[in-house]
Amino acid sequence: MKNLFIVISLVILFHAKAFNQDFYDINTINTIEITFEESNWDYILDQLYAAGDEERLVGSVAINGITYDSVGVRYKGNSTYQPNQLKNPLNIKLDHIIDDQTIDGYGTLKLANVYKDPSFVREVLGYEIARKYFPASQSNYANVYINGTHMGLYTNDQSVDKFFTQNAFGSDENTRAKGEITTNGPPTGGVWQYFGQDSSDYYSYYDMKSDYGWQELINFLDTLNNHNDYVDQVLNIDRHLWFLAFSNLLVNLDGPINNPQNYYLYKDDNGRFNPVPWDLNESFGVFASHQTLGNLNINGLQTLSPFANINESNFPVISKILSNDTYRKIYVAHMKTIIDENFTDNQYLDRALEIQDIIASDVQADQNKFYTYSNFTDNLYNTVGGGPMGGVIGISQLMDTRVSYIENLTDFQYTQPQISDVNHSPEQPQAGNEIIFLAEVSDGDNVMLAYRTSTYGIFEKTEMFDDGQHHDASANDGLYGVSLQAGSTDIEYYIYAENENAAAFSPVRAEYEFYEIKISGALVINEFMADNESTVTDQDGNYDDWIEFYNKSDEAINLNGYFLSDDAAEPDQWTFPDTSIAAGGYLIVWADKDEDQQGLHASFKLSADGEQIILSDANLTTIDEISFGLQKADTSMGRFPNGNGDFIEMLPTFEAVNVNYLTVIDDTDAESVSTSLNSNYPNPFRQQTTISFSLAEADEITLSIYNQNGMLIETILSGQMPAGEHLLDWEAGYRPKGLYICILHTSKESLMNKMIIQ
Repeated sequence: MKNLFIVISLVILFHAKAFNQDFYDINTINTIEITFEESNWDYILDQLYAAGDEERLVGSVAINGITYDSVGVRYKGNSTYQPNQLKNPLNIKLDHIIDDQTIDGYGTLKLANVYKDPSFVREVLGYEIARKYFPASQSNYANVYINGTHMGLYTNDQSVDKFFTQNAFGSDENTRAKGEITTNGPPTGGVWQYFGQDSSDYYSYYDMKSDYGWQELINFLDTLNNHNDYVDQVLNIDRHLWFLAFSNLLVNLDGPINNPQNYYLYKDDNGRFNPVPWDLNESFGVFASHQTLGNLNINGLQTLSPFANINESNFPVISKILSNDTYRKIYVAHMKTIIDENFTDNQYLDRALEIQDIIASDVQADQNKFYTYSNFTDNLYNTVGGGPMGGVIGISQLMDTRVSYIENLTDFQYTQPQISDVNHSPEQPQAGNEIIFLAEVSDGDNVMLAYRTSTYGIFEKTEMFDDGQHHDASANDGLYGVSLQAGSTDIEYYIYAENENAAAFSPVRAEYEFYEIKISGALVINEFMADNESTVTDQDGNYDDWIEFYNKSDEAINLNGYFLSDDAAEPDQWTFPDTSIAAGGYLIVWADKDEDQQGLHASFKLSADGEQIILSDANLTTIDEISFGLQKADTSMGRFPNGNGDFIEMLPTFEAVNVNYLTVIDDTDAESVSTSLNSNYPNPFRQQTTISFSLAEADEITLSIYNQNGMLIETILSGQMPAGEHLLDWEAGYRPKGLYICILHTSKESLMNKMIIQ
């Protein structure tokens, strides 16, 4: 069995390096080649933009050599678009006509033309910093060609669409609005004001991206402005404070701390709106016009107050939040964390130089860029002139002085509580155990444990006491503790401490990061497959999605009246009939939305784009749950070690012990691979298939077949083989239907193919 792990893990490692680079990998400069049949494509795109209805010109797009047909393309942007310029920002919809046509799950590509950033790094670096603290788009670069002409180097920014919200918030059908000035002329008024119940009064400030949501958005604004004591029920306060701290620190004035645009709002399943940043090309001080402070010079940008607009009633996005003393302290703590982790030792500048090094030759080759190559290198440090914006402040010229200014403000000089030695006992609790949480805290008057039992749930807070136990006392020795009784699901938690002037978190990136306790229960969701195309069939021969449950106890569990769901808002979506799962046994439920079939068939299907699976007992108490993202065809996710571990991607082990086929235990460099194991034909097959492979040089090889549980079925070839192409027939006979694994092992490398017997 150990040798099998070695063979398969090597193959997965090689394929990951060669073929599975994520589309937004910062080290990958994508090549995007757009082809239109129309020679006057630019005129057509200009006319579509002028019409304002977001219609698209259809063409084909080749991304890193792979062609996508029937793709919809339009120009995008406000000030970055000009009808007389060649390099305009682009919106490319891969699934415009062909449903589910995506690259790595991304259906819409947003390409910005770097119109206002001589350094080329503001957008990519800004998003990279933001993603440490709250959900934000991925971003890298792409060289774009249209009908063979190189348009230049673009930033490639992930769209804030349903795929984004599913991965960030675990849902995608709720209200999603974009802050956007939809009228002509400069922006007027503030941000997040309440104008009454008529939705038409908000059309100039928001673009509703979901099918519904105007009333929910209006109710949110009404609560924020007129019933502020309840704002935490309609706004994710902690996430918003991270968002404000990031936006102010990076002087991103072309956003909602100054302008009613360039952000999204998404309402999560808890009924709270969450801000998401967008369009960071003018961050780091490019946009210098402040609605309440006027046009800022270099010193004005460097010394922009962290509390700008705190007293402006038409900016409730800030004034209705930071006027709360606790929220103000948290805001300061979050900004200090961003400073400490990115700016105190010039980490941001080192990273900017690394990013520039990746793109330098491509910037130099861009004949349509808006600044010179010397501007590109100089603008990390100094103000550069020319280009569409005139003078653009240098990034370090802004941030070095700005950080020093902020750190010397009174609010940032207060002594923060210090939190250390955070722990819990027992280390591996069972369901029903009492868990004691402990932390060492100094300079803190109020210490809280914040915890939740579902990934996208709201953190509940309970006081911790300074005797290190569970009740109030006057020990005052800095050891704080509190106890909770464990339920059936895992616990996520963090520690919050405050004094009269300052606040602190552990971990410092909370609530976005947290500590986690794995609760060991008897019944678990053990494995699932959300894109079953050819792996295993139900009793009627259908390749349906499936969910596997495992009973870890030594007694049978009756599931009569238990519930299964893929929607946290409807946990009782499907009810288990009178059925039991044996001690140490496995149980399969088909997620096919076909309850008329015999056996266990749930009333919902799983989404290969990602969602949730929730198991609840008869009292609707959550027993186990899993949230997952984009899934691969015929690849499952399962707990490893079996029944207890985290969910990992694996080859399916249907009704069997989970085997970690994907463990990487060899450091062989992918560049050493000189062998290919091609797909067998036919596949699927019944009794016989032909396996093809090639050797770059003569070598000692073995070719073996394993079943999906890792058992060796047959070694069909072993010995010295010459270089060249080889074909080998395998007679499967009447082996059981299902997934089989073909392993080619040479003296240098190991390769794998999946085969299906039907």
